[in-house]
Amino acid sequence: MNILIVLTSHDRLGDSGEKTGFWLEEFAAPYYSLKDAGATLTLASPAGGRPPLDPKSDVPDFQTDATRRFEQDPGAQAQLATTLKLGTINPADYDAVFYPGGHGPLWDLAEDRDSITLIEALYGAGKPIAAVCHAPAVLRHTKTADGKPLVNGKKVTGFSNSEEEAVGLTQIVPFLVEDMLNANGGLYTKAEDWHSHVETDGLLITGQNPGSSEATALALLAALGK
Repeated sequence: MNILIVLTSHDRLGDSGEKTGFWLEEFAAPYYSLKDAGATLTLASPAGGRPPLDPKSDVPDFQTDATRRFEQDPGAQAQLATTLKLGTINPADYDAVFYPGGHGPLWDLAEDRDSITLIEALYGAGKPIAAVCHAPAVLRHTKTADGKPLVNGKKVTGFSNSEEEAVGLTQIVPFLVEDMLNANGGLYTKAEDWHSHVETDGLLITGQNPGSSEATALALLAALGK
């Protein structure tokens, strides 16, 4: 079972002067859920190398068992520091893809042609795609073989407008995940802010927020029959 994890390479939070990147829990929890289930994991990002970590995700308040395990895992840290360039990835080599969130994907992965091609190729081959929190942004421009938005008519979730408002970034982000999914014909659902919520619709698996990270990975394993 070969699973690709795709992380952002974008580190600037718009014009705010603050840093962003991927959210540590949204990487660490799925990483270990998938690895412990026997998956062989490959990490990639648009630029390759070490992807930027959102510094806010590394503060004590947001640490979990998975993030603490990662901090004590030199092998996982070395793998994260040497992600492959997304443009070198052959979709045929993988059984599924997982996208961790953080605000970074709103800027790069949402528009990245290699990411769009990867998702469309996997979906067309009957392989599942999972994304959590802000990472459903990667579905902004993806289409099915008939040219319709990939999320059209499908149950989906992602970081909600109210959660974006709660973190004070509604006016900073290039678009709101909830609005984008609805605009593309997705059947958007959500739980209360910060509560775990996952939607699985065929090959498409989406999680609402950081607290949904592990559940999204487990839903991906279920889709793979594991």
